[in-house]
Amino acid sequence: MTPSWAETCRRVAARAGGRCGYRRMHQALQGATFHVEHTRPTAAAGSDDPDNLALACPGCNLKKADRVSVPDPDMGAAVPLFNPRLDRWADHFAWDGPRVEGLTPTGRGTAAALALNHPRRVLIREAEQFFDLFPPDDEDAGG
Repeated sequence: MTPSWAETCRRVAARAGGRCGYRRMHQALQGATFHVEHTRPTAAAGSDDPDNLALACPGCNLKKADRVSVPDPDMGAAVPLFNPRLDRWADHFAWDGPRVEGLTPTGRGTAAALALNHPRRVLIREAEQFFDLFPPDDEDAGG
């Protein structure tokens, strides 16, 4: 039997450990409920299969929209957007204190396009530290 959408969402959130697959921020200190989003958008032939679904904070989900590529700010060329279901976070990003550093063209492009270092996000990571929610210890976990 195919699980309900609500059950699929619960499973996606549990698999992500309550963290945004892009920013790696925990939902516990956020003012909004995280979204279950399509890593490959349905507009680009993406499916509702759980392997194509990731947990994302509203900011990442809205900034990502239906994009699958973004410009690398260093090179200017279009590069694949980080995919939390296929890519390993630590291969593309590193922590510089509470800031996200893009290590690859995909990491740099995703960090810029999704505003991963917006001042409010940096402040939230600093607050997460106080509650032992930062840094996340699961950088290879999928969203």
